[in-house]
Amino acid sequence: MNKFVLLVLAALALAACGVDGEPVRPSVGAGVGISSGGRIHTGGSIGLHRSPVSLHLGV
Repeated sequence: MNKFVLLVLAALALAACGVDGEPVRPSVGAGVGISSGGRIHTGGSIGLHRSPVSLHLGV
């Protein structure tokens, strides 16, 4: 089990630094809005895009 975890971590590290190609760059977004009642709303998101897969998380 430990060897498997180390292998997965090594593969992720290589992919993140760009050894196997162009590194994956995250995208970040933020927003602020005001409703008609005067309430302020905030939000944010972070995403990763590498063809053909995209992953976005937002609040």
